[in-house]
Amino acid sequence: MARATGESRNALADRLLSEAIKTATHPLIRFQPGALGRRRALVVGTRLYVHQLISTLRGNDGDVDQTAEDFGLAPQLIRSALAYYADFTDEVDEDAAVATQIEHEERERWERQQRAIA
Repeated sequence: MARATGESRNALADRLLSEAIKTATHPLIRFQPGALGRRRALVVGTRLYVHQLISTLRGNDGDVDQTAEDFGLAPQLIRSALAYYADFTDEVDEDAAVATQIEHEERERWERQQRAIA
């Protein structure tokens, strides 16, 4: 498994231990491979990354109930994402930055394709 992901055994063990500790503290958070092989935090039972919920929560001026309603989720899930974010702000902010960069690159690629066929 370590070779398939490009991680050494030690790096794999460190990552899995780190994720296990985070999951023990934040039981409604799991980790999934994301862009560029990064493993990003997401909320259990959803396909939503923590950074997505935090972005919407900010847009709702911190209103947990409104954010829960926007996504059709229980407020507990939004509070879980917020708790994780409070503990791992830099990690989640980096996830958001990477997602924004990939979004930008994909948009530029699409625009080049559209120009190529115009």
